[in-house]
Amino acid sequence: MAMSPAHHLLKFRHGCMLTVKCFRFPCVKHLTTFRTSNPKSKNLQKQASELLEYSQEENVKSIAAEHFSLFTNFITSEEETSLITEIDTKWRRLKYQKGHWDNAIQDYRELEIRDWRRPNASIIQRIQEVAFDDGDVKNNLIHVLDLSPIGFINPHVDSTRFCGRVIAGLSLLSPCVMKYTHKDDASIWFQALLPPKSLYIMRDRVRYEFEHEILKNEDSLFKGEKVNKSRRVSLLCRSQPQAELDEKPGQLFKPITLFENT
Repeated sequence: MAMSPAHHLLKFRHGCMLTVKCFRFPCVKHLTTFRTSNPKSKNLQKQASELLEYSQEENVKSIAAEHFSLFTNFITSEEETSLITEIDTKWRRLKYQKGHWDNAIQDYRELEIRDWRRPNASIIQRIQEVAFDDGDVKNNLIHVLDLSPIGFINPHVDSTRFCGRVIAGLSLLSPCVMKYTHKDDASIWFQALLPPKSLYIMRDRVRYEFEHEILKNEDSLFKGEKVNKSRRVSLLCRSQPQAELDEKPGQLFKPITLFENT
């Protein structure tokens, strides 16, 4: 059943107010909880039906249930502010770029951060503890991707040269719709409504077999309702690539030299 839309007042950094039609996210106590294979996340609410939408292909729900996780309110508003404050000190007047090196992203800027201030470093550690299993080797370079209000990400599968079997993303500032489409059959898809402060984790089959994208505002619909994205920042934690899956460089996560380790 579609959620009722609501109008919210969002306050931006320069003090102006903007009325945006967005979703009233459901209270955690009413969400369906699913078993997760990682015991470190057993006390977190993993949400599905209210924030996921599926095609009619019968197997896609089971694939998403096993290989995709979504946790709302993974961090507090104060922690979100702390992360954005630190990130915004590192752009060094870098403007939004129109096109990515492989045309996968539009109107964005990005950097990689290894060393975080202590409060924020503990947030990164929490993400890694929930996202990775004992056999995963984590990449300690955290990829920060900043999409402008008109920015979007085209459908892509992340290169196995730069990313392993797990990619986890912490969403900041704005809701958005992320769509997953099977790379061999466009009729097989699901999409997730990602609220600010939420954490999504894609593993194995969803990671390798589905292209994912952040929808343009003009195409951004969830269960028939419009979802407008403003500025969205995501923190992306990755496991190290597996040698047997090495390939030619693919889309996204090409190593960044600008501002690396700052």
